[in-house]
Amino acid sequence: MNVAEFLAEARAAGRRYLCEDEVKEILGGVGIPVPPCLLAHNEEEAVERAGELGYPVVLKVRSPLITHKSDTGGVALNLVDSRQVRLAYREIMARARATDPAAAVTVQPMASPGREMIIGVTTDRQFGPVLMCGLGGVFTEILGDVSFRLVPVSPGVARNMIRSLRGYRLLAGYRGAPPADEEALVNILVKISDLVASYPQIQEMDLNPVVVYDRGALVLDARMVLAG
Repeated sequence: MNVAEFLAEARAAGRRYLCEDEVKEILGGVGIPVPPCLLAHNEEEAVERAGELGYPVVLKVRSPLITHKSDTGGVALNLVDSRQVRLAYREIMARARATDPAAAVTVQPMASPGREMIIGVTTDRQFGPVLMCGLGGVFTEILGDVSFRLVPVSPGVARNMIRSLRGYRLLAGYRGAPPADEEALVNILVKISDLVASYPQIQEMDLNPVVVYDRGALVLDARMVLAG
């Protein structure tokens, strides 16, 4: 299914919020690196999907009614065998079903650690879509270390967004640490910019975290909100 079909299907169903697996399929379709994100509707499927991916894995609640998965106990990390997957599935569903009886889970590989970034899109009533980039964790939440640009952005503008961050040294390499793959991050920023410029019905996006490695980058979590 292409981007236009995903968005049209969601609108026809009266949904503004796209689930993570749907967003990741859209992102992967436009060349943005994402991990596999497999849907499981019951405990046995969750174990089966984990076996297909190989351990360790992550389980996340999947529901258009639950937009902040971590805040509601809807994420279980670093599950190393089928027993842990079963326990995590039961715990996640016990919390989720009060909000959404039709909730499911996604199963994803546990990613290697790297330098965490956040990328977002908001829509300003006057200026249109605005792209945001920041360093993840404490840098965004406490220090507000983020940069904004109007869409569309070129690779040069995306690079400037990254280098204008106060914590840029963490990406550039420090105390003997190798530099992160800045061009991989530039590529994601430009492709997100192109995506929202092409589909103005996308009102908000939140890619958090985006993990940047010495080579390459990976969007580990993503959400999308459509215009009402």
